[in-house]
Amino acid sequence: MMKALVKEAPEAGFTLLAKPIPQLPVDGVRIRVLATSICGTDLHIYNWDAWAASKVTTPLTVGHEFCGEVIEVGEKVTRFEAGDYVAAESHIFCDQCRPCRAGQRHICENEKIIGVQRDGAFAEQIVMPERCIWRTPADLPPEIATLQEPLGNSVHATLAGEVSRRHVMVTGCGPTGLFAVAIAKTCGAASVMAVDVQQYRLNLATELGADQVLNPLECDVVAEIQTATEGRGADVVLEMSGNEKAIEDGLRCLSRGGDFRFFGVPSDRISIDVARDIIFKGARVQGILGRKVWDTWHDTARLLEAGLDLTPIVTHRFPMDDFEIAFDLIQRGECGKVILYPAGIPD
Repeated sequence: MMKALVKEAPEAGFTLLAKPIPQLPVDGVRIRVLATSICGTDLHIYNWDAWAASKVTTPLTVGHEFCGEVIEVGEKVTRFEAGDYVAAESHIFCDQCRPCRAGQRHICENEKIIGVQRDGAFAEQIVMPERCIWRTPADLPPEIATLQEPLGNSVHATLAGEVSRRHVMVTGCGPTGLFAVAIAKTCGAASVMAVDVQQYRLNLATELGADQVLNPLECDVVAEIQTATEGRGADVVLEMSGNEKAIEDGLRCLSRGGDFRFFGVPSDRISIDVARDIIFKGARVQGILGRKVWDTWHDTARLLEAGLDLTPIVTHRFPMDDFEIAFDLIQRGECGKVILYPAGIPD
């Protein structure tokens, strides 16, 4: 048996349970989970909002961001062995559908996301297909190694178009937004303007290099962005919150011919002024899902090798048993990235 964090029923909350250790298929890799990190998707599932109800079937072991040590491999596995230090692509792609064959594995027609559509990583062990495993440098600490998957989301969103010498607006300073701030600065943005309603997270954005931080509860974000860009607006808007007001403000701040990239997941349908904010601006709008496999992973590795510093974003660490404390912090927005350790916090 192993310890796992489970969504038992279609209602708010998780339960810590003892579950059978998963079986190992011939193409599978059994991994002892060293560290996991909590994502906004996990919060959707924890709260059991409309999005979660449409995607998740209970009972389910949750969690999809992790790193760990290989402890066993299936008989057809050739690239990994016991003792390897790894992370994983959380979108289980089929490698057979048209998008997969066209190099678009991140939008696989048959994908199953761990912790959403199949058992995930908030557990002492997880079994993953060999094709989804990413070898990790031995000198990368587990609290950073577990961030490779969510960092890849922000790398994908930020580098989906040009950011160098452009005014970049980031709406939502949760971890993916904070990652985006750091990436945009590293990649030479002319300025980075970060928006959030939590002062704690705006302070983190400043620490990561944001040139301007704005709280929509305290100022007119649209007016401030217009002033900061001499009436031009933001060339690139990275929408990382899923909040309807943030989306509306971001679209209104977008420059003519600008790039708007959706990553945050709204909890329900939203209303936007398509004519005013998209059509008549000639805007380019893109939805961002996950990471390009394996292109974004390589980009992410190069950014880490080049010195991208994520340590300010990791603000809290807990043994997995204290998950309720961790989720309460996230609900209140009084944290950056929160790390859970299934076997307890290492010395």
